[in-house]
Amino acid sequence: MIKIRENLYWVGIKDWELKKFHGDEFTTENGSTYNSYLIKGEKKTVLVDTCWGPFKDEYIAHLESSVGLANIDCLICQHTETDHSGAMVALLEKLPDLPVYCTAKAKQFLESQYHREWNCTIVKTGDKLDIGGYELLFIEAPMLHWPDSMFTYINGMATLLPNDAFGQHYVTGKMFNDEVDQCLLWQECIKYYANIVSPYAKMVKAKIDQFRGLGLPVEMICPSHGIIWRENPMQIIDKYEEWSLSYKEDQVLIVYDTMWQETRVMAEALARGVEKTGMTAKVVNAARTDETHVLTDVFRSAGILAGSPTINNGISHAMAAVMEGVKHLKLTGKQGAAFGSYGWSGEGPAILQARLEEAGVKIAGGPLKQVHLPRPEDIARLEEFGQQFAEGLK
Repeated sequence: MIKIRENLYWVGIKDWELKKFHGDEFTTENGSTYNSYLIKGEKKTVLVDTCWGPFKDEYIAHLESSVGLANIDCLICQHTETDHSGAMVALLEKLPDLPVYCTAKAKQFLESQYHREWNCTIVKTGDKLDIGGYELLFIEAPMLHWPDSMFTYINGMATLLPNDAFGQHYVTGKMFNDEVDQCLLWQECIKYYANIVSPYAKMVKAKIDQFRGLGLPVEMICPSHGIIWRENPMQIIDKYEEWSLSYKEDQVLIVYDTMWQETRVMAEALARGVEKTGMTAKVVNAARTDETHVLTDVFRSAGILAGSPTINNGISHAMAAVMEGVKHLKLTGKQGAAFGSYGWSGEGPAILQARLEEAGVKIAGGPLKQVHLPRPEDIARLEEFGQQFAEGLK
């Protein structure tokens, strides 16, 4: 148990070995944490969220030794995804009558995931719980990032517990944002937002507007993954708002797969053209780069040039996977085009261009097709296209 501030304690789990999340969808090179919090009021001691199931025995043993299970008066379940609720079955076997505060959708999800019925009290935005000295305010946050999600604000402590919002998959020996490597912290924040939260950008903006409208002071933000924001905590809310508004940097991502290096030659020629404008060109081989990082670069880029050779009248497996991921991001404000080499049929670039358009990317030229290896005049044509494409983004 680690004291976060007066009467607020971290009772979570640090998972140093975690490398994959959401099955194998998301990579976590820097591990993660399952942040669970204990609030000590004069009337009630409140546990907020639990942890992932594989750690349930360690988690409950720690609660017993540091807090005493009998001293916990209620549990707040802010989100039922199993990395937060997985230890609830074991905990509530020991405390079967423990009141559980959650949204209506969370109650439904708990029952469908665990096939149990618990002592749930349904709460909605504006509902409050007096725990003595502090008042907990519940704020529903559907689709940040599940329909069941909610925030808990501790009145009298000026602290927000937003579950998955404002977090990152990042475990260190430290607890707070001002104690860690800032470059790595923000890299993990934008990777987390891009891959997990960005599909719900409209809801993010609406929820931030609603929260700001409440006029609540915020001295600390305690998310359910990663570090706790105590130095200028509103900076992460400001970033989420910025990221939710068709975010883009001065960069063109050129993501491709290649069979006999011909599409790679095209990609590098396009990059040289982009760089003539002063914009940054980032060239990424989709088959050799982790997809989580590719999608983060897609999110950050103003333009996307996607390339694949034609393989069996289609596109490569790697680029098909990337395009499915891009579609899931529900991007706005991006421009793109497709390119690729072929030997005899040449459908690949057109298929790829259609996938870009389906993903909400505005098509700006192309598709560019190349029979086998580009000649010098083809290279010049590609460089010119890259330059014109980048100029069109300014």
